[in-house]
Amino acid sequence: MPDLRPGLQHLYLRDEDLRLGIELLFYAYRDFTAEPDRMLEEIGFGRAHHRAIYFVGRYPGINVGELLAILRITKQSLSRVLGELVRKGYILQRQGTSDRRQRRLELTEQGASLERKLSENQRRRIAAAYRAAGPAAVEGFRRVMLGLIDERDRRKVAAEPAKTPPLAAKQRA
Repeated sequence: MPDLRPGLQHLYLRDEDLRLGIELLFYAYRDFTAEPDRMLEEIGFGRAHHRAIYFVGRYPGINVGELLAILRITKQSLSRVLGELVRKGYILQRQGTSDRRQRRLELTEQGASLERKLSENQRRRIAAAYRAAGPAAVEGFRRVMLGLIDERDRRKVAAEPAKTPPLAAKQRA
């Protein structure tokens, strides 16, 4: 049975504070994605395109299976999005060197340029929020965000070296 004595409870775990946390996530996501959404709409793309472009740019050479695992969308949905990005010159697909059935993905120069434009405002927003909050709050934020991620992905994201696809890093470990 929980200890109900005043001062010993974590006040931020009250229902109203949890609801505020949910609300803050909704507002933050809305504002975090607003500018990229407008840019994507101008070229006939949506958020699925943005996520694919972001992760292919973050992990050059990622294979389709790894991207599917990160995005958690159906093969059919990813196929439609990737097909469009390849046809319009944003992503290149190459055969894997060790397994020719694999399709390795990388951004073209046009794709890298789009990814930079889409992420620029988001990087600025995060940098400004980090500066305003300070190092302890940034570390707390990272811990909270990791806590929101499913456990099977949490270790991959937390331990992930730069430019290594999360699943590939796990498979090599």
